[in-house]
Amino acid sequence: MLIFKGDALLAGDGEGSFDWPDRPSEALRCSLDFPESWQDLTAWCEVGEDFEARGAEWLDLRAIWHRFGEEAFARAGAAYQYMNWRRSMRFCSFCATPLEAREEDRGLSCPGCGRAFYAPLHPAIIVAVERDGRLLLAHNRRMPEKRYSVLAGFVEPGESLEQTVVREVREEVGIEIGGIRYFGSQSWPFPSSLMLGFTAHWSSGEAIPDGLELDEAGWFAPDALPNVPPPLSISRRLIDDFVRRQGCKN
Repeated sequence: MLIFKGDALLAGDGEGSFDWPDRPSEALRCSLDFPESWQDLTAWCEVGEDFEARGAEWLDLRAIWHRFGEEAFARAGAAYQYMNWRRSMRFCSFCATPLEAREEDRGLSCPGCGRAFYAPLHPAIIVAVERDGRLLLAHNRRMPEKRYSVLAGFVEPGESLEQTVVREVREEVGIEIGGIRYFGSQSWPFPSSLMLGFTAHWSSGEAIPDGLELDEAGWFAPDALPNVPPPLSISRRLIDDFVRRQGCKN
């Protein structure tokens, strides 16, 4: 049982699990109240701000990865996305009838007009661009100071993933790229993204940050990287893969 209070998840002390055995009587919403089709998720409950538990602490989802590992992060992330969606999606957007959990899948149905609704998923690309043995890294204004990462952005209607990669790189740093290859993916529950990773090679242009999202950008050698994201996201996996491949060449 995962117990959420807003965006925080209840975890035990330094030795304990973040799974709790019992459903709190104060639960506002709980997946156990939904049909059987929802029960293959890790069970979750949402509690109010006044709920407390002794011998425990509240962690954000990133902390779950560091303390309990990737599998725990994935389970908690999936539960969080459904919990957050169920909290905000309460009424039909067409006829305002209260929605009900569907019997046949993890969707919601409107008993008034019969429409079905499903948890949103927002695809986004993230790309490691290389040039002559160097990696393009940039500082996003929303990142911690002096932390650099590879470029990323959301897919727009009508685009293929490859078109999004080209557009985002062009918009953010003004260069053209080629040799786009798929790398891997990661569910990213902040709040409901699917990150699709790619590698690419520089073709032309000088990397100049757009000044809107990015305020700094540059090409970095594998042995002279700046402060980069910690090892929990696909951005770091892309960076580590670049370093590994450069090391193999040498």
